[in-house]
Amino acid sequence: MAPKKAARKRNRPTAIRRRRVAGNGRHEEADPDKALAFIAEMLADLARMARRHRLDVLTYLLAMARLEAEEHVRLQRRGRLS
Repeated sequence: MAPKKAARKRNRPTAIRRRRVAGNGRHEEADPDKALAFIAEMLADLARMARRHRLDVLTYLLAMARLEAEEHVRLQRRGRLS
């Protein structure tokens, strides 16, 4: 019987602290509004790609996720303007 390996703890990613690595390797504070806008844009691109390849269910799911991200952006902006 082989000896058991010691359990290792996993380091938590820095994303938990709402940080990201910039292109130059420095950490910058992430802006949730910018992140939501970026996610919505990427989802739109992915939905177009899925539509081109006739992946109907995936197209639908990506479009719904994009709408959800855009709705969050709208609600956050409205909350700040009120």
